[in-house]
Amino acid sequence: MLDKQMNVLRASPTRGGPGPRPIMLAIAGDSGTGKTTLTKGLVEALGPDRITSVAADDYHRYDREERKGLPFTPLHPKCNYMDIMEQDFQHLALGHPILKPIYNHDTGSLDRPEYVQPRDFVIVEGLLPLHTKISRACFEIMVYIDPPEELRILWKLQRDTKKRGYTEDEVRADLKKREPESERFIRPQRARADIVVRFAPIESRGETVNDPLSAKLILRPTIDHPELHTILGDDKNEAMHMTLSRSDGGKPADAVHIHSYAKPEITKKVELAIWDQLGVDAPLPESLGRLESGSGARDEPLALTQLLLLYHLIQARESLNAESLDVDD
Repeated sequence: MLDKQMNVLRASPTRGGPGPRPIMLAIAGDSGTGKTTLTKGLVEALGPDRITSVAADDYHRYDREERKGLPFTPLHPKCNYMDIMEQDFQHLALGHPILKPIYNHDTGSLDRPEYVQPRDFVIVEGLLPLHTKISRACFEIMVYIDPPEELRILWKLQRDTKKRGYTEDEVRADLKKREPESERFIRPQRARADIVVRFAPIESRGETVNDPLSAKLILRPTIDHPELHTILGDDKNEAMHMTLSRSDGGKPADAVHIHSYAKPEITKKVELAIWDQLGVDAPLPESLGRLESGSGARDEPLALTQLLLLYHLIQARESLNAESLDVDD
C-alpha cells in the first residue's frame, strides 16, 4: 500500500518541496558489475550542481569486522537497514534532504553520516535498491547491470585485490559464500528493471573477456525510450543496431546492440545523432565513456550506454518541468 501512496505523491510535480522534485535513477547489480563506473560518467556529464549520487551500500548494518561472525553477507537484506533506506529514498524522491549513513569500502568501517541534498537528478547505485516495492516506487528509471559471471568475477578480483586489500583466495571464498544470496536477493531485481545492461564479448566473433567489450541493452516498454530506429541506418549499423528480444517472463522488448569493434568515427556519428534528437543546447559531454577519472582512456560502448541513460534522465526532467508549468498556469 505504501508503494501506491508513493506513486501518487510522485505524480504531483511539486509535491513535497518548493519546486519540481528530482528525477530518480536506480542502478542495481551484484558486487563488481561496474555500477560505480556507469554512475561516475553520468555524474560528470551533468555536473555536481545538478546531480546527487547515493550509494545504497552505505546502508550496511554491520562493519567488515562484525560481519565475520555473521551467517549472512552484505547481499542479504538482514545485513542492511532496509527500512531506513526505503525512508531515505522516499525523502529524496519528494525533494527532501537526508542524513545518509556511510560505509567506508576502503576500511570496512561505518563512518560519520553525511547530509545529502537532492538536486535536479538523483542516482542511487548499489546491491539492493530495487529489492522492495517501496524502493522501486521512488524511481523514474530502474537499471540492472548483468555482465557474464566470468567477467564479473574477473572485475571483482581486480578491484578487491588492488583497491580493498584482499587476497585472491579471500575474494574467491567470499564469492562462494555470497552465491546463494546473490541468486536469492540480487538477481531477481533484473526482472524489475526498465533497462538491463550487459557488457560482454561477442562470442560469435571469437572474442573473449580480454577483448574490448560490447554492450547489449534490453529496453522494456515500462518507460518511454528514445526513437532509435529513426537515427539508425546502414551508415550506423557498424556501431549500433536494434533487434526484438524477449525479456524475463517472455515479454517482448527492444534490444540495443553496441559494438566495440566499430570505428570511432561511426560511433561518434551515432552519439551525435542521439544527442541531437534530445535537443539540448550544449555540446556532447566529453566525460562519457571515461574508464578512470583524469585518464584519457575511453570506452565507446560505455559512452553510448551512458548517453542513453543520460537521454532518459534529461527527457524525464523536461517532462516534469513541463508538468510543473501546467500546474503553475
